[in-house]
Order: sequence, then structure tokens, then C-alpha cells
Amino acid sequence: MSNSAKVDDFLDKLDHPLKAEMAAVRAIISAHPEIVEDVKWGGPSFSYKEELATFNPRLKDCVAVIFHQGALLTDDTGLLEPGPKGKAYAKLRSMDEVTAAKATLEKLVNDWIALMDAK
Repeated sequence: MSNSAKVDDFLDKLDHPLKAEMAAVRAIISAHPEIVEDVKWGGPSFSYKEELATFNPRLKDCVAVIFHQGALLTDDTGLLEPGPKGKAYAKLRSMDEVTAAKATLEKLVNDWIALMDAK
């Protein structure tokens, strides 16, 4: 999919020490043509049929990605940390961590799409 102008504007104005890393994670998640971007809950958000994930830009020591129904996703790498109410969190603290997580993030997006298509 093409990037959302609303998300572009949000990120252009964002003051965050890991802005480049956030842009890289955004590119990984939004690379799938069926992912839709928006700004919700105070950060860039990604969906396909239902909400998939949202950045929490208030955390300044990492790129925090909240997977809204992360408990439905399988992650054997340890990237996702379980959270309350079925959520899961990925916290990436450097470009090296983003690069290392790329394949896992791509898998999570593809798994989400497959789950939504199976409903």
C-alpha cells in the first residue's frame, strides 16, 4: 500500500529519538499491499479488516508497537511481549534490532492477514 498522508504528516511533526527506526518499522508493516494506515490512539496505526498494531510514540527509549490482538499471533522469536487484554508488545531500541526483527514483523503481518481472511 502507499503511505498515508496523515501518517506522513504525524511522523514529520514527531519529536522522537528513534524516528528513523520508527520509519523503518512502518515501512516493514505497511509494505503489505492490504495494510491500511491511519493515526489512532495517539500514533500511527495499521489495520486489515480489524486493528493490527499501533505505535506508542510516548515511549522515547524504543519503538513500541502494540499488537492489539497479539495473543492471536504466534511468535517463536521472543519479539512479542504478552500484555493485558490479549495485547502484545514489540519494543525495538535500535536500527540493528529493527533489521533483526524484519522477518518476524513481516510474518506477523502475513499471519494477521491470514487470520482475518479465515474469519
